[in-house]
Amino acid sequence: MLEKIKQNRYFLLFIFLFGYAQSVQIRFLVRGRFSWYLFTPEAAVLYFISACILFALMRFLMQRWQKSETFDYRETLKVFSTSLLLYLIILNMLSLLIALAFDTVERNFNLNTLLNDSIGNLLNAFIYGSFFLAYYYYSKNQKNQKQLFLSNEALSESKINQLKSQLSPHFLFNNLNVLDQLIEEDKHKASDFLYEFSEIYRYVLQATDKKLVSVEDELSFAKSYFRLMQHKYGQSYQLKIIQKEKNSGYIVPLTLQLLLENAIQHNLGTESNPVLITIEIQGQLKVSNNIIEKRTVKMPSGKALVNLKEQYRLLSSQEIAIDHSKSRFAVTLPIIQNP
Repeated sequence: MLEKIKQNRYFLLFIFLFGYAQSVQIRFLVRGRFSWYLFTPEAAVLYFISACILFALMRFLMQRWQKSETFDYRETLKVFSTSLLLYLIILNMLSLLIALAFDTVERNFNLNTLLNDSIGNLLNAFIYGSFFLAYYYYSKNQKNQKQLFLSNEALSESKINQLKSQLSPHFLFNNLNVLDQLIEEDKHKASDFLYEFSEIYRYVLQATDKKLVSVEDELSFAKSYFRLMQHKYGQSYQLKIIQKEKNSGYIVPLTLQLLLENAIQHNLGTESNPVLITIEIQGQLKVSNNIIEKRTVKMPSGKALVNLKEQYRLLSSQEIAIDHSKSRFAVTLPIIQNP
């Protein structure tokens, strides 16, 4: 009970203050002049107690009769009308018991007095009951909105984890293929590759536990990853980073690795005609490369980019933009400022 009072203390305070203002107004209309009596709180306390009785009735009937989780006109009208009727019956019964106890039935419980009191109580019940309904459905809506937010957040978290679980094995598989080829070509180069790969994969394992990483951390990782690729391809693929100012924003982990890998996988670079990959940071992050098509082109599934787009959709109101022409491929990413 105390916990309920604490949770709804502001609403209850409003009801008391409204009842207090109501009692002052009625006394002034009756007496027509100001006096200390106008501001005594006993009438406000009585209004407050009566309102709490009405609220308890309405709450009880709502718990018994309401089946819908959202506002239902018929259910609400049924609860409201029944509550008003029961409220009047209870107040009149209390008035009768008090009149019998003090032997004032003829004076305080005659037809004229009963009618006037009933009309006044009915009007008060309508006003206070309306307050209660407005507050009840507002609180219920707030609670539902919070539950919906938490549910969507949990769903987004689940989706992001699923997408990351697809990216990490993809990264591992591709680099193990590179290692396999290097072992056949140059064992010393393969050994260096394996050492650098283990350092990079440590970052991958750490990053997959995060929703976002700083742009600076991801850039540092991209440089290390590209050096790893140069063990196999030499200068056939080149990386250029244009960063006019330090950016404090965040991006999805392994974004740059995926885009670098995408450029290498779908283009054929040579020492004489290299593929130039450019990472440009200025408000947004843009990764672009010139297109040198392979002679035998395997149709890309596009799964990695689809996964990346989905992650940004879940984490940011902005989406990534893909620009694909005959000579150039570019992906523009939003930089998220509030992780």
